[in-house]
Amino acid sequence: MKAIDLGSNRVLSTVLKLVIPAMIAQFINVLYSIVDRIYVGNIEGIGDTALAAVGVCAPLTTFISSFAFLIGTGGAPLFAMALGEKKEDSAQKILTNALYALIAVAVIVTAFTFAFAKPLLMTFGASETTYPYAKSYLLIYAAGALFSVTAVGLNQYIVAQGYSGIGMATTLIGAAANIALDPVFIFVFHMNTAGAAIATVLSQFLSFLFVLIFLRRKNTYIRLKLGKADIRLIGRIVRFGISPFLIIATDSVIVIATNSVLQAHGGADGDTWITVSTIVQAFFSLISMPMAGISTGSQPVLSYNYGAKNESIIRRAEKYILCMCLIFTTFMTVMSLLFARPFVSLFTSTPDIAEKSVWGIHVFMIGVIPLSFQYAFVDGLTGLGQPQYAIVLSMVRKLVIFLACTFLFPIFWGVQAAFYAQPVADISASLLSAIVFLCVFPKIMRRRMHPSVTSVPAK
Repeated sequence: MKAIDLGSNRVLSTVLKLVIPAMIAQFINVLYSIVDRIYVGNIEGIGDTALAAVGVCAPLTTFISSFAFLIGTGGAPLFAMALGEKKEDSAQKILTNALYALIAVAVIVTAFTFAFAKPLLMTFGASETTYPYAKSYLLIYAAGALFSVTAVGLNQYIVAQGYSGIGMATTLIGAAANIALDPVFIFVFHMNTAGAAIATVLSQFLSFLFVLIFLRRKNTYIRLKLGKADIRLIGRIVRFGISPFLIIATDSVIVIATNSVLQAHGGADGDTWITVSTIVQAFFSLISMPMAGISTGSQPVLSYNYGAKNESIIRRAEKYILCMCLIFTTFMTVMSLLFARPFVSLFTSTPDIAEKSVWGIHVFMIGVIPLSFQYAFVDGLTGLGQPQYAIVLSMVRKLVIFLACTFLFPIFWGVQAAFYAQPVADISASLLSAIVFLCVFPKIMRRRMHPSVTSVPAK
């Protein structure tokens, strides 16, 4: 319950107190997504088909959740900067308007999903076989979007106050409930993919309640209170949130593109390749999401000290963040060599799918260690109030390099070549991110710490 002192000179200790709970929370997030897929993949008689259906839904569920980051990760740096400047009233106003914005986007995205479910699913790789299972999963998930979007979004403001342990607890409550409820609805009530979606929505509702109760406590530093909506402030939050939103939302574009290419070039094995991709993406999320926990979970210390003009703390914190990303990705690369096959066996017992999935995991891991630079520097720039750089770097990686490789590689080298788009994009974009960060970071620090030096004198 105790908030972390974000301005402490014990920088490594502060970063660790933020990062470890954030990593655990993201790992738990991945865990209950994977548990969904494990249970679905083991439904008797239809496991592989149902798993492909959930894989088709993945870009849409990711897109829905990305709106939580539009408002949550968008406003949290502004919120932390206000705290660093000792402007508690401004922080309070940001939190109130973030709540209004989260509710609004959740309602809009739910209505959109219900209106266009079939064309979206068929465009994103569903077949006549997988569509019924995908539809039931998606519509139930979308019906609970208000809970998931609001819980995840407001949780960013809990962490931004220094309550990193509470932020982890929010995710833990949802994950534990989901893991317990999945087998009940899938196997006991025989609800198949619909049961998996119901379990997810109920678990997200529990997280939603926990967040609201904590933010309304009298002892919480900045409490959630209702007030007047400020459209200009919401617009500012959205501008800051565009970068993390696009980073998450374009994951949907990647999955959509991959599924479409695999279906088009896979011929009669299109559904098989989508099942393989679903398993490979599940493993890759064990790396990407906990690493996002490092890079985004540590943003409060960067934002707070940017507001407080503590340059030395910012520099030291960014070095620690990068080192943690490198250590984590190196460890996970080793784990992929040792445990890819046991991991795959959790999802499928079909030998052909298992072999292809193990191969796909090893291909994806080629560029994981360099990817540390992309995460540390892109999210670091967002934490320092520079989302414009983060947007461009993220879009180059995903919408330029990845998509180009995904569509072109299979034309020349067959359907399997689509999997090599991931490491090519990761390595190329990480190199670009490192160059950009090294060029712009000193300028950002000079503008913030010594504004009179960079300002144009009055005539």
